[in-house]
Amino acid sequence: MKHSISFYTLGCKVNQSDTASMEKLFREAGYEIVPFGEVSDICLINTCVVTNMGQGKSRRMIRRTIKRDPKPLIVVTGCYPQTAPEEVAALEGVDLLVGNRDRARIVELVEERLGERDAAPVNDVLDLPVGSEFEDLAASVDDSRDRAFLKIQEGCDQYCSYCIIPYARGHLRSRPLSSIRREVERLTEEGYKEVVLLGIHLGCYGKETANGERLSDAVSAALSVPALRRLRLGSLESVEVQPELLQLMQEDPRFCCHLHLPLQSGCNKTLKAMNRPYDTARFKELIERIRAAVPDVAITTDIIVGFPGETEADFAETLTFAEACGFAKIHIFPYSKRKGTPAAERKDQLSNKDKEDRVHRLEEVDRKGNEAFRKTLIGHPYSVLWEQKGKNGLWEGLTPNYVRVYLESEEDLTGTLTTVAVTGLFEDGVLAGSC
Repeated sequence: MKHSISFYTLGCKVNQSDTASMEKLFREAGYEIVPFGEVSDICLINTCVVTNMGQGKSRRMIRRTIKRDPKPLIVVTGCYPQTAPEEVAALEGVDLLVGNRDRARIVELVEERLGERDAAPVNDVLDLPVGSEFEDLAASVDDSRDRAFLKIQEGCDQYCSYCIIPYARGHLRSRPLSSIRREVERLTEEGYKEVVLLGIHLGCYGKETANGERLSDAVSAALSVPALRRLRLGSLESVEVQPELLQLMQEDPRFCCHLHLPLQSGCNKTLKAMNRPYDTARFKELIERIRAAVPDVAITTDIIVGFPGETEADFAETLTFAEACGFAKIHIFPYSKRKGTPAAERKDQLSNKDKEDRVHRLEEVDRKGNEAFRKTLIGHPYSVLWEQKGKNGLWEGLTPNYVRVYLESEEDLTGTLTTVAVTGLFEDGVLAGSC
């Protein structure tokens, strides 16, 4: 009889996708998958280091799991062992370290370690040099069996001054187009209606290859599967939104009109210090071009507040610029000092109090912008992929431009796509009635 294993994931959607892909490998190998927290022979913790908070949570979860009785085999994967293998190995009770490479062999590595339970920790963290191959792991899925997440790109060569991710994820690697189409075909055959294409630096898809493939080619490969009902993109840089991508969004209604374009700051001085690939004028020009091409598009963003050296005047520029951009949603992050990055070496760090204050002030801009965007939907018909019936008794689903819709219905709408008329605002989304 095979062993039991449980999984715990910290961090981003790419991390969640990686965990689900590894879970699929163990399931196919005959392992029993049990909820994390229940007794299991093996516990796999997929870690995050994008912020100090993420790394701290990862470390605490490892320590908490080590204290379980009976103690499971502790496997630590992801960005924490990739960036600090000695630190992770020093946590007494960790049995196996696997970074962001070799995860396709995770079952084999765990089985080797199970045969040597009393041995010292096994460090299988490998470097991620230029030219590393893309790990062709299977797509991951959500619990509803309506939406699947397919990682098509890995690594980042941007080296923003605050970011640890290039060190954790390595250089650019891309999933072959044939693999993208094959995975999308498999997912639709299994009943999934929507596929989300993910990457660490998604807009750089194909950049490292000799054949000139681009993100628009990856989107075309996915859309070439007739049974696919919806396609979304994860986060990508504004400067990497190609005209061909917008043309596909215009021509194929299955390609959802939602783009998440991280701004990070609305102050040019701060953007330059961050080593971002644009200034505010260029960013504004790009989003105006996107909206002219796709009027219904939702543009969401990330903004970091409290970057080293950010003055009150600098932050005021960010507030003004964010308001002018009219984002559908702003994800706000207080700057987190990451050891080994240029920004961490700066002497002009801001206090946590100043960062918290700026988070709250930007949240008000976000609230107003989100409400204004949702109001633009009122009176118009939208296609909705229904996910579940919520605690309030209303059905919940998402429009192509990523607005949550609530509908009263006695029918079982799970996994269906229907067109409804938006009638007003409701909670974090909009209320709808039948067309």
